[in-house]
Amino acid sequence: MFEKLKDIETKYADVEKALGDPAQISNQQRLMELSKSHAELSPIVSTYQEYQQLESALEETLFLIESETDAEMVGLAQEELDSLTAKKEALTEELKLLLIPKDPNDEKNVIIEVRAGTGGEEASLFAAELFRMYTRYAERQDWKVELLSANPTGLKGFKEVIFSIEGAGAYSHLKYEGGIHRVQRIPTTETSGRIHTSAATVAVLPEAEALDLAIDEATELRVDTYRSSGPGGQSVNTTDSAIRITHLPTGLVVTCQDEKSQHKNRSKAMKILRARLQEQKQAELHSERAETRRSMVGSGDRSEKIRTYNFPQSRVTDHRIQFSSYQLDAVVDGDLKAFIEQLTTADQAEKLEET
Repeated sequence: MFEKLKDIETKYADVEKALGDPAQISNQQRLMELSKSHAELSPIVSTYQEYQQLESALEETLFLIESETDAEMVGLAQEELDSLTAKKEALTEELKLLLIPKDPNDEKNVIIEVRAGTGGEEASLFAAELFRMYTRYAERQDWKVELLSANPTGLKGFKEVIFSIEGAGAYSHLKYEGGIHRVQRIPTTETSGRIHTSAATVAVLPEAEALDLAIDEATELRVDTYRSSGPGGQSVNTTDSAIRITHLPTGLVVTCQDEKSQHKNRSKAMKILRARLQEQKQAELHSERAETRRSMVGSGDRSEKIRTYNFPQSRVTDHRIQFSSYQLDAVVDGDLKAFIEQLTTADQAEKLEET
């Protein structure tokens, strides 16, 4: 670990030197690369320097204990030694966490796709509640939510809803939400009081920018326009404003018809397409993630689950980490902090074991 830290310290010094060189930072792209490296390395280097200072203080305290003859001074030095040792252990753990390879997508915005699974109309209503839950969480973080595509049902549910969340570190917070979410409760339409189990699927994709993924729109895309169907604002379903984009090399198809403007629908459809293509590209580059999106979405069956929302018991359980909260109302209102912290900690612990 410490060899790696020394290498990082050397690299950090090189970056700082380059940032002070006018010839290096005259190129905008080079300046952005250096600034990003500086921001990533800075917390590691500052923590390592604090660790080195602590080691020096420990050596001085040990020397004092060995050389001092005054019992009272030795006692005070021993207390200081215990305090410094505890700080050293804490800093060691902090450095281990800082050295865990960063997910390059962590700081990106996200696109979330929620689809009703098994359970009919009750599943559609649950999909709508999940959409509201993530919207409320985003509001708590002062993040921006944009609806990209929706397929509503007549009872205020969603067969499918796709939306983006824009905010610093949005993907790092929400990337663990992908998978099958299961709900257990008595539907309002149930007359016998029987508890029903339904499911909805959630896929969380990092938003891809144009720089991340080059698409030759002239040769790789087929764009079809058609008349919107279903409920909408004035003139939505009286003009050919709906868009269907087919990515010919992969066969991926995205449709969007929520806006009156064909241009806006196309922009939203391209945002979804880029995110799906980027996820596919990353899965191909990393074979162990080749089934990432499929594992997130699954079949929508009740048995495939990452989290259960049990309304009769007011309990939410994440089955991956065996963590439960009995604050169901708060959770579905967007209070996901405890789950996100627990999932992040578990992920870090797993990565530490791998290093």
